[in-house]
Amino acid sequence: MIDIGYFSLCVALAFSGWAMVAPLVGVRRGNESLIRSGERAFLAVCALITVAVIALWNALLSHDFQVQYVAETSNRAMPLIYVIAALWGGQEGSLLFWNWILTIYGAALVLINAKRYRRLMPFAVPVVAATVFFFTLIHLFEANPFVRLPFTPADGRGLNPLLQHPVMAIHPPTLYLGMVGMAVPFAIAVAALWSGQLDQTWLHAVRRWMLVPWTFLGAGLLLGGKWAYVELGWGGYWAWDPVENASFMPWLSATAFLHSAMIQERRGMLKMWNLILVILTYALCIFGTFITRSGIIDSVHAFARSNIGPFFSVFLILILVFSISLLWHRYRELRAENRLESLASRETAFLLNNWVLLGMLFAVFWGTIFPLLSETFTAEKISVTAPFFNQVNIPIGLVLIFLTGAGPLFAWRRTSAESLKRNFTWPGVAALVTAALLVAAGIADLYAVMSLALCAFVLASLFTEFHRGTQARQRTTQVGYLRALYALLAKSRRRYGGYLVHLAMILLFVGFTGKAFTVEREVELGVGESVQIDDYTVRYEALAQSEDANKTAVAAALSLFLDDRFVTTLMPARHEYKSFEQGTTEVSIFSRLREDFYIILVGWNELQSAKFLVYINPLVNAVWVGGIVFVLGSLWAMWPTARDRRLAQVDRRAMQAVGSGATTLRP
Repeated sequence: MIDIGYFSLCVALAFSGWAMVAPLVGVRRGNESLIRSGERAFLAVCALITVAVIALWNALLSHDFQVQYVAETSNRAMPLIYVIAALWGGQEGSLLFWNWILTIYGAALVLINAKRYRRLMPFAVPVVAATVFFFTLIHLFEANPFVRLPFTPADGRGLNPLLQHPVMAIHPPTLYLGMVGMAVPFAIAVAALWSGQLDQTWLHAVRRWMLVPWTFLGAGLLLGGKWAYVELGWGGYWAWDPVENASFMPWLSATAFLHSAMIQERRGMLKMWNLILVILTYALCIFGTFITRSGIIDSVHAFARSNIGPFFSVFLILILVFSISLLWHRYRELRAENRLESLASRETAFLLNNWVLLGMLFAVFWGTIFPLLSETFTAEKISVTAPFFNQVNIPIGLVLIFLTGAGPLFAWRRTSAESLKRNFTWPGVAALVTAALLVAAGIADLYAVMSLALCAFVLASLFTEFHRGTQARQRTTQVGYLRALYALLAKSRRRYGGYLVHLAMILLFVGFTGKAFTVEREVELGVGESVQIDDYTVRYEALAQSEDANKTAVAAALSLFLDDRFVTTLMPARHEYKSFEQGTTEVSIFSRLREDFYIILVGWNELQSAKFLVYINPLVNAVWVGGIVFVLGSLWAMWPTARDRRLAQVDRRAMQAVGSGATTLRP
């Protein structure tokens, strides 16, 4: 199977090259058969990369340790789920997994959009194929997952202990589905520029294709936060780690695009800006891949230093040069059809939203690359840590949450003073009352008061939107309130799905604000001793050791009491993995809606006393609930409606109206 996998990569390189060239030649010559052959070649590439993935998975599952990648990332003692996850646990396998997802996205683009966006496909397919061609070159010449060792080890080294957690079985695939999927919106945007088809059709295609990876990327970021929370043993879930930032930045630019796309649809404005955002999003995905895999940064998420960094840097430069050249060439065709008519308008609110998102993106980008710049120019690596990011991004986040609530309260084009007063009254009152109650409760942290007050503002704004829409629906259909609400949500999925995502943002910000009230305490206890921490009492019961083929474990048993009532037994532990000679912290958490009681085993001695680190994390579960609402809202927004089907017919007619003749290439 290993030879089959390698041979599949070799053939995939040839087919991806054909898929990259044939459609463009077909357009030049007006030969539809060549265009179709390029599309079919890409489907063949997807099948070939799938064979390569199956071959590597087969080697992992059969413990073929003569394969270097298998020996480095798995062993016989690992549970099955981690043997499967080893596919993306190392450099070579994760790149193959990345390429596989890319070919699946590309195949979906061909199969779903071949008719609807017929005039764009001969240009979109080569762009995706070029990316596959690049990754396949990397497989064959720099990161071959099928390299054999000159001998066969009795056992492998195993997966990095930090990755041996159930969340890591789903977090990387979810994140990859987000990062890799941004190639499709980029390909469609480039196709529109290349072909000159710059009407609304490309925007409809990009918006829908952007929603899918944007949702996966957001979910992947939150799953990564959950992994960090339960596995790294530091009481938090986001540390502004460079690799975390690398995934967060394209999500920010994609979010900006999804908002500004509405302005182009409604008013014919921001055409150039939206294309720039799509290109920037994909470029940031490639940049994130570069800093993760080049080894130039230090991170628990990063791969070891390798030789593939220069390949990605050259690829990124080519992407930017090619895209900017197309933008420059089409500059005159991308002029706005209308102008901003009033500062008190939804367009203005969305523009401000864009600038705030990009301001946060720039702050994150600068903090991420600054250590590299300092090392390059001063030979001294200056670290930029969480306090910098928090100091800069908390105020930006507060402005962002305000705009989240304020945007829907403005009308398109211009909003009258009377409408502003009517729309802002109840949300403003909700914010002021919330702030007053928090101050009266003794909360002195200014940012915390502002954050929760603004969350109340947004919640009241959303309630107003839902309530008014439901009442209007009741008047026209004469049905009950709940039925009218459901009909409203079903008819305007995109709008109200977006509002559900805004609700998720409220929950996330509530959870983030909870960090301001975290209680941290380090205690040392002997067996049978207790300690009081806020409303909790912890009693240390025993220490136990165990061992299996994969690791040794030391765990402490503690009884937890809340208001003198026993609630659970906590068992924080330390695992030492034999093949890595590396330990992991296994935290124990008692979770309830308002807070988590989070305990870590720090150390122990022969007298059976042990040292523990305790965190009480208020509101943290709002983050995880917000993640669920985010996914549900995104799915609701992207689910096709009757309006989407009408748009599909319009797009198809628009493509047909252009004619079936050849399109002149004008890069």
